[in-house]
Amino acid sequence: MKVIVTKNYEEMSARAFEIMKEVVVSNPKAVLGLATGSTPIGLYDCMAEDHQKNGTSYKDIRTVNLDEYLGIGIESDQSYVYFMRKYLFSRVDIDLANTNLPNGKAEDPEAECARYNALLKTLPQDIQLLGIGSNGHIGFNEPGTPFDSVTHVVALAESTIRDNARLFEDPNDVPKKALSMGIANILDAKKVLILASGANKAKAVYGMVKAEPDVNCPASALQNHPDVIVIVDEAAASLL
Repeated sequence: MKVIVTKNYEEMSARAFEIMKEVVVSNPKAVLGLATGSTPIGLYDCMAEDHQKNGTSYKDIRTVNLDEYLGIGIESDQSYVYFMRKYLFSRVDIDLANTNLPNGKAEDPEAECARYNALLKTLPQDIQLLGIGSNGHIGFNEPGTPFDSVTHVVALAESTIRDNARLFEDPNDVPKKALSMGIANILDAKKVLILASGANKAKAVYGMVKAEPDVNCPASALQNHPDVIVIVDEAAASLL
């Protein structure tokens, strides 16, 4: 696990972009595992700007996303498919047919999990981008999730619901469940890139990097992966 400490969010995003671009340029048909939330927006801005200025192409790139809220689809501006199209997919030359997220509107969520697991077997991630929750979650794998878990239905922790409430006009609208890649699916990636910004992530970052691997800090499972790059700003690294 390689840890890079940057001065601020902007520098964190720029360093993450260097790593992501290297994957895309070295393999124009790479599979990118992508994430949502406020943390990767700066990275996606860098990717879009580079595409527009330098022509870096995503036309043959394929993507798999970590998760999606259960019960929400693209018609909602809170869905993760909407987020990805807004912040990245509409700003580069990617073929939307090559982008994949769990279907939050699936009538049978368990069948949708099985479908997504089968898809991931055919699209192993060349790189998996992650954020980290204040409670140490990766994807929506909350504390207590077994390290051998695969795509599953998640009952979101109260802390996660509180953290996400700032993104909703009405906090009561925050979904209580989601579909998420499991920790084993994340560990299947060839390379993992995890980003963290802000003092509220410092405890989780410490648990991920310094503590013994423990299901109570899902991100600590990354200690078992051979190629992990952690990029954190000074505030998120304050306990290291």
